[in-house]
Amino acid sequence: MASCDDPVRVYLIDDHQLLRDGLRVLINAQQGLEVVGEAGGREEALAGVSRVKPDVVLLDVDLGNDDGLELLPYLIDRVPSMHVIMLTGVRDPEVHRRAVLMGAMGLVLKEKAAETVLRAIEKVCAGEVWLDRMLIASILNERARGQPASHSQESEKIARLTDREREVIALVGDGLRNRQICERLVISEATVRHHLTSIFSKLNVADRFELAVYAYRHHLAEVPK
Repeated sequence: MASCDDPVRVYLIDDHQLLRDGLRVLINAQQGLEVVGEAGGREEALAGVSRVKPDVVLLDVDLGNDDGLELLPYLIDRVPSMHVIMLTGVRDPEVHRRAVLMGAMGLVLKEKAAETVLRAIEKVCAGEVWLDRMLIASILNERARGQPASHSQESEKIARLTDREREVIALVGDGLRNRQICERLVISEATVRHHLTSIFSKLNVADRFELAVYAYRHHLAEVPK
């Protein structure tokens, strides 16, 4: 991944040259972002990603003769450290759910403004996900299947949480970011980060996405309606 001083290296995969041209101009115009390659199909994409090892890939779900969803796990296998954001023109919850379960860190509808693509890149590079909270709530049911957790084990984990940590978890479940949480609880942003580090350790979750899923499953946060 790029360091704090290096530009985020983005790779474009879409079968429409016009869309790639537009994304390239948009991204290269932003300080701290750089398009390092592009492809219009499967084989070209696999070769290019393996060669340049980007930080972020923007991948169209529909690649004409190829399927972006089927390509997704192969891309991640080539460069496990990179983050993939899916671009889609369809509002199909099942397609969106499959994309996330297969490893996508973000999903952007093509009808959204260009600013949305830039925000999505920013968030996934920060280790967060760019997804609708309703989608997260749906995915948690899928991920929970076949992975039963011991009720007593989870109860013990949850019992170790402080009241303040429970407040932070609920706000993460509401979609608030660190700055918003610190304003809501009247504490410093550094304190919020400290609480999150403690929460991740106690609940054995890796990031905010896993925390939100865990919180919805165990009623530590309200599932989006």
